[in-house]
Amino acid sequence: MIVDLFAGPRGWSEGLRLLGLTDIGLEWDTAACRTAHAAGHPVIQCDVAQYPTAPFAGRIRGLIASPPCQAWSRAGKRGGLADQPLVHQAVHDLAHGRDTRTELLAQCKDERSLLAAEPMRWLYDLRPEWVCMEEVVDVLPLWKQYALYLQQWGYSTWAGVLNAADYGVPQTRQRAILIASRTHGVTAPDPTHAKNPAEDLFGECLKPWVSMADALGWGATDRPTPTVTAGGGKTGGAEPFPTQARNALLAAQERGAWVLHTNRDQRADGSRQTTDPHNAPAPAFTSKAGGQWVLKRPATTVCATDRISPPGHRNRDAGGESQFASPDTVRITVAEAAILQSFRPDYPFFGTKTKAFEQVGNAVPPLLAAHVVSAATGIPVQAPADLAAA
Repeated sequence: MIVDLFAGPRGWSEGLRLLGLTDIGLEWDTAACRTAHAAGHPVIQCDVAQYPTAPFAGRIRGLIASPPCQAWSRAGKRGGLADQPLVHQAVHDLAHGRDTRTELLAQCKDERSLLAAEPMRWLYDLRPEWVCMEEVVDVLPLWKQYALYLQQWGYSTWAGVLNAADYGVPQTRQRAILIASRTHGVTAPDPTHAKNPAEDLFGECLKPWVSMADALGWGATDRPTPTVTAGGGKTGGAEPFPTQARNALLAAQERGAWVLHTNRDQRADGSRQTTDPHNAPAPAFTSKAGGQWVLKRPATTVCATDRISPPGHRNRDAGGESQFASPDTVRITVAEAAILQSFRPDYPFFGTKTKAFEQVGNAVPPLLAAHVVSAATGIPVQAPADLAAA
């Protein structure tokens, strides 16, 4: 059995499918649980901190965890930063068989902070064959603490930072990763893609990074863009960019008139950083649906759905078609954000649009997950076509 703690909408599970594996997820959020169920992934809706490990004793092969990271988050009020020593203390105590969570939680400024220590309770009790953990880059010191105790228990470990773009994800998402195994030596997974590929001594070459435009079909004017649905409702969403809207976007692209601005693109000097979607992956997509396409020179705006039209320009088309409006922006849909995370186009995200974006932004990119688990298990990553044939 493989157990996925804080499983969310199941990015890890989709990655496991590329290795021919399945898992069971523990998750408290109702919308994420509905998403997991609709996608065919077994889920236990629960509070991971309260759920007992005993039912899994002697039955667990792998443990996966992407716990909340409030104590390391640089977003918002950053109140949890003061809790970092308490999280480290909780990990230390749990690794030595002492459960001090109640006392330490009483001292935390953010009650979610100690969730980052929860995997150690499961590791101490269950000692799985292999372990994979993921979080934001700033959590790396905590992963190294975990690795220290795992090494003392006979595990081979690797902890470091990986860029999802190096594994075929059309997004430059960097994450702190911990890999451990009791059965064989582990190291970082070999990348499959590179920003600037070059032939090695054997004449082999990695693939170039997957651009955002290519992933979404925006970079091809000679082939149709497949229809995808946004999910999250009883009937799903409309095609993200209906014919009129897509044609306008492609025309603007051919003029070199559009780039990506995100809510993190503001430089210290007040200027803005931009990304060319035709040549590069998307910036890391977060749970905040703030990314938007901005035309570099005056042109009409295409709003992908009526619910995300710019303020004052509500789409009144009864059929749900996109419309032209001002100012010159167009936002990506939930389905497109999911593709940028390397989910399959028809992945059934449930909940409100905000909830759906939150699930997408918090998920582990399935392609990255597959390569991380492959490094932990030694099982090669299979292409979706290979799995279908099998």
